[in-house]
Amino acid sequence: MITASIVTYNNNLLDLEAVLRSILISPVQKLWIIDHSDVFTRLEGELNEYMRRDEEFRKHISRGFVLKYIKHVNNGYGGGHNVAIREAIAEGSEYHLVLNPDVWFGPEVVPAIWKKMESDRSIAQIMPKVLYLNGEIQRVAKLLPSPLDLIGRFFFPRFMIRKRNNRHELRHSGYDKVMNVPFLSGCFMFLRISALKEIGLFDERFFMYAEDIDISRRLHARYKTLFYPEVSIYHRFTRLSYHNWRISLIHMISVFKYFCKWGWIYDSERRRVNKILLNEISGYGSNEE
Repeated sequence: MITASIVTYNNNLLDLEAVLRSILISPVQKLWIIDHSDVFTRLEGELNEYMRRDEEFRKHISRGFVLKYIKHVNNGYGGGHNVAIREAIAEGSEYHLVLNPDVWFGPEVVPAIWKKMESDRSIAQIMPKVLYLNGEIQRVAKLLPSPLDLIGRFFFPRFMIRKRNNRHELRHSGYDKVMNVPFLSGCFMFLRISALKEIGLFDERFFMYAEDIDISRRLHARYKTLFYPEVSIYHRFTRLSYHNWRISLIHMISVFKYFCKWGWIYDSERRRVNKILLNEISGYGSNEE
């Protein structure tokens, strides 16, 4: 059984229509929408009307697909997905897909990564290639970050940290080969439930940002966490934390909590796993340096 969840915040049906269409053409059997809106929205009513009127949605429901809407207190991105994951575990799901509201993908994506997971029990997480709307690659498979990698982006001009940033984002890999990466973006996380039961769910101390680094590295410590460029998705990436002071503050607080948890200067695991990955991709060639 494959389940999925989307956490929303002041979204409407139009914001979600592309990702909902993607779910409908995939083998996902149940979708949770966890609504963290802090203002009145008509999302629940819009979803009910959509399910009632849309022919494809009705066909999917007749085949056993379930959409469950939950209005929930805003306990953060990871906390919202944990609500759904706990229910998915209780219902016997084998795989769970964590999604952003602003992604969409074709019918080949979930079957391809599901097949890859089924072929190798040592894989706990897979993320496909992620593209901007114009088709350019988003650099969302990364090394475990140092404080300079995350905090430096806020305080240093891009030209001063360009080389370091390129290394952190693995640009020299070409993003064209399967890689076992310790930090995979939270916009699309295909997760093995049995591995989550072993290492734990999202750490809810991270309200937003850094929760994906934390859970990826915990999974990576015991399993493979793969960047899988055989299939691609689209992500409408907006970098909100660079343009909104409130979101920037939340981002910085999460970064602070992350390094307090894993280590600011001394992080032997970071050093070890980054070295392993860099050695593995050293023969791929050099791009965009």
